[in-house]
Amino acid sequence: MTSCKHQLTVDQQVDALYEKMSQKERIAQLRSTYMDDLFDAEGHLDTSKCRKLIPDGIGHFSQYASQAPMDPNVLCDRVAAVQDWLIHNTPSGIPALFHEEVLSGINTSGATIYPQQIGQACSFNPVLAEKKTLQTGIALRKMGGVLSLSPMVDVCRTPSFNRLEESYGEDGYLSAVMGTAFVRGLQHGGLDKGVGACSKHYLGYGGGGDADEKELMEEILLPHETMIRLTGSKALMPGYHAVHGTNCVANHEILTDILRGYLGFDGMVVSDYTAIDQIPGLDTPTEKAAAAINAGNDVDFPYGANYQHLQEGLDRGLVKPKAFERAVKDVLRYKVRAGLLSRTPYLYSNEKIVLDSPEERQTAYDIAAQSVVLLKNSGVLPLNGKQRVFVTGPNANSMWAMCGDYSFPSMTYFWKMNDKDLDHPHVVGLWEGMRDRRPADIELSYSRGCDWTEEIETKLSHGGDERAWDYKMLHRKVDAGEKADSSEALRMARSADVIIAAMGENVMLCGENRDRQGLSLPGKQEQYVEQLLATGKPVILVLFGGRAQVIARLADRCAAILQAWYPGEEGGHAVADILYGKVSPSGKLSVSYPKEELNVPICYNRSTAQDSRVEWPFGYGQSYTSFAYSNLEMTDEAKTDEDSFTLRFRVTNTGQRDGDEIAQLYLSPADDKLPVRPIQLQGFARVSLKAGETKTVTMKVYTEQLGYYSHEQQRQWNVVPGNFVLKVAASSQDIRLQHPLTLKGKTVVKPLRDHYFSEALVQGEKE
Repeated sequence: MTSCKHQLTVDQQVDALYEKMSQKERIAQLRSTYMDDLFDAEGHLDTSKCRKLIPDGIGHFSQYASQAPMDPNVLCDRVAAVQDWLIHNTPSGIPALFHEEVLSGINTSGATIYPQQIGQACSFNPVLAEKKTLQTGIALRKMGGVLSLSPMVDVCRTPSFNRLEESYGEDGYLSAVMGTAFVRGLQHGGLDKGVGACSKHYLGYGGGGDADEKELMEEILLPHETMIRLTGSKALMPGYHAVHGTNCVANHEILTDILRGYLGFDGMVVSDYTAIDQIPGLDTPTEKAAAAINAGNDVDFPYGANYQHLQEGLDRGLVKPKAFERAVKDVLRYKVRAGLLSRTPYLYSNEKIVLDSPEERQTAYDIAAQSVVLLKNSGVLPLNGKQRVFVTGPNANSMWAMCGDYSFPSMTYFWKMNDKDLDHPHVVGLWEGMRDRRPADIELSYSRGCDWTEEIETKLSHGGDERAWDYKMLHRKVDAGEKADSSEALRMARSADVIIAAMGENVMLCGENRDRQGLSLPGKQEQYVEQLLATGKPVILVLFGGRAQVIARLADRCAAILQAWYPGEEGGHAVADILYGKVSPSGKLSVSYPKEELNVPICYNRSTAQDSRVEWPFGYGQSYTSFAYSNLEMTDEAKTDEDSFTLRFRVTNTGQRDGDEIAQLYLSPADDKLPVRPIQLQGFARVSLKAGETKTVTMKVYTEQLGYYSHEQQRQWNVVPGNFVLKVAASSQDIRLQHPLTLKGKTVVKPLRDHYFSEALVQGEKE
């Protein structure tokens, strides 16, 4: 195995290693394969397969922990066997990077399933986001995982986008805060002990790739920029889509000019699975490989099907030698940073690995409880007193109401078409959660009532991973495993005092490559809710899924509405505790909730006025208590060259219950000439308050947050004099306090910002 002299810099180590490697070894570092292909039927490493498939080493192993249900200790042993073989039986003895998806926990059997990111964004809680990935990173590194293909930080503004669930929503600032927290936890102090994050899908996947340059650079780029510059993310994945007419994986403008030139990124760029195959207008794998590597893409996932032809590309003059050298050195540099080439590399753990600890389940619960958004409540919630509560709907008694895409059950169901024995760890559904948490005076009953769909709604979507362009894979619907008897359910509904209707999507109705007809409730769910409403009993609509659902025809008549998203393995307990009033809902919307079918981008920051197409605005969410804002104090003036200014205000719980409020800070221009958004989130704070309690929130706002991007002779960030308004709010449409600010002085121009996020301190909390 290659050892690195301590006194050498990272680049010196990389240069020395590169020079001693053969060309075949170099190409192997840019490719990937699947670990299971190296093992025999009894689970032993087949060295003949190793000599055949990876004689010159290998750069990466693709999704190594999710190919089959396997004990984490067995996985670890397999990683150990492969790494040992690479170190002792390949020319340069270079270990591989084992990568996995960790969007909502490790994508492996038995690992904690945390809430999907779209729901977690509604918590506005980066502390919990960091805690979640700290737990994830520790466990994955023990199992031999060094790199993750997460988080997804696309700023998703098209409500119908089938992968919106993986994102943090429509706002660049919120996505950036949550994304950097994700990286901070996952990498926990360094790549040599933590798990590396991969920023994806760069740039503008899910809406924004065709935005004008100012929006692209100010908002769509922001989460990637902060992950790279603030938290040291050293891996990045281009999207499947095109920017300015060129597929991202072969786009020199975004991969070389913006990423490496403007942002100064010196990490590793990896293709999305089969993305290089999808480069249009090129006939051969060699040409596609050349287009990708010349533009700035380093690694070909999942197999290296195109990059295996790199030598031919070099021989024919299609591949630029400098691009090839850059790519190989980017991979080697990552491995040095990850400690794989040190004298004592942390390649896996020798201790017994236990997944889904009580602490991890508690974190999953905490996130879920803070992610649920109360959209409407006419007083029926929380449930209390002696009541007969009828629970119904396709998502009332199903794990598919809880598990988002890129969790192990969902990936196994979709990709492997396996629906057997997936409840590892145990996923608590709503019906189970309501029984577990039931107060003594509540009487519960249940009948499914209706299915998700009667017909197959999933449409073939030629986008994303081309392995999913399969009729059998997409042309199916989820078998609930229980009967849906509407006659029985309606009889039970008529004899109840309150009805809880759990509706929405499932693994086949939302996710990568999965589109359906629209955003109204799938199948005949809306008709079933209409029948429930016709009983005259109050209906509490609980929505699960990866996107906002269009429920405008039902909303006015439902007694209460909860948006629960995909709340993870403890979601049933979390939602039940909210329904019973053990927890006051505190989530706020990370997207604008549409009232009509929308297949175009929308965002709250386009106007200070409410968009007529939106049912509930960004930042909105009700509570079981009420909050008052008061005493905003801040300066009237600041200077362009000053570092920051401070504002403070009070939040009081004016209700009868304890609760958390998410206080939001927005910035608006007071001058029409200022080229900044009409309204833009620039800070927030979660404030936990007992009934009647008041706390003071202090926010340090960096002057650079008032600036904007421009591209004149060069790309730059500008802070200019002008008049602004700082708005303290309960949502983007519920401004409680505001104060004018005049920024004075000379224009300050710099290539990039040094500060991106305001800093909030709540009275009584530690700094």
